[in-house]
Amino acid sequence: MAPVLYSSLILIVSQALTLYIAAREKVFVEAHEIVTPEASLTIAVAFFFGVVVLMGLALFLIPVRLLKLVFKAMFTVMFIWGLFIPLGLTVPFPAAAGIAVAAGLVWLLRPTVWLHNALMSLALISAAAVFGLLLPPWTAMLLMLVISVYDVLAVRLGYMLWMAKSMSDTGALPAFVLPKTSSGWGQGLRGFSLSALAEREPEEREVSVLGGGDIGFPLLLTASVFFKSGLAGSLIVAGFSVLGLAGAYWLQHAFLKGKPMPALPPIALGCLTGFLIQYFLLG
Repeated sequence: MAPVLYSSLILIVSQALTLYIAAREKVFVEAHEIVTPEASLTIAVAFFFGVVVLMGLALFLIPVRLLKLVFKAMFTVMFIWGLFIPLGLTVPFPAAAGIAVAAGLVWLLRPTVWLHNALMSLALISAAAVFGLLLPPWTAMLLMLVISVYDVLAVRLGYMLWMAKSMSDTGALPAFVLPKTSSGWGQGLRGFSLSALAEREPEEREVSVLGGGDIGFPLLLTASVFFKSGLAGSLIVAGFSVLGLAGAYWLQHAFLKGKPMPALPPIALGCLTGFLIQYFLLG
């Protein structure tokens, strides 16, 4: 049950922080009378699959030794940005920048499970708060459903697992590492290999892995609903996203016996349920 509890806690805290940042962002936008453009579903889908194709080509064509440098640099910058956004709302700019850079460098030089998960969560929270302002709720919901279909196909065809294994070999895993014991949160991630983890039997694995998108897309929808409908509707969506995440673990345990499965479809189903409830009840 540890991975279920840990992942649920990560999602709940991430949802709360997303709403906090989105609320501060909304005040800033309204105070400065900033008019934000709305991205269409076509643009959002094209952007997502463009990134997927480019990453696949890079993993296939570029040597791992070079990719380690590229992805390590990308993730360090992403983690620094993800921490700077919430810090910048509460502390002076120099302090926020200094803390964010320090945390990013620590991850680069000595990554641990807790630090990786914290910085991954903050990066997704910041991205959701920013892009949630640009995507209308229906667009965000449909985007999640489209990517859920891709998630199923990519897992069944082996593409998702190949990409995740290849990225873990570069030392930059776009996912959460969930230990089965509390002591596992302090272990180092240097040398962590998803390939080696997949070769073990489910009961022998010390950790489980949850894709970053399985947390990121519910955060994006929650932020989008908040900007359009307010706090009450976003809380309904956030609550059902947690139920969807728990449902994903139940399906994996009950039917797949610990084998890899796409978690986003049941999460998206939970989000869709909450979204429709708030849409028809609150408008």
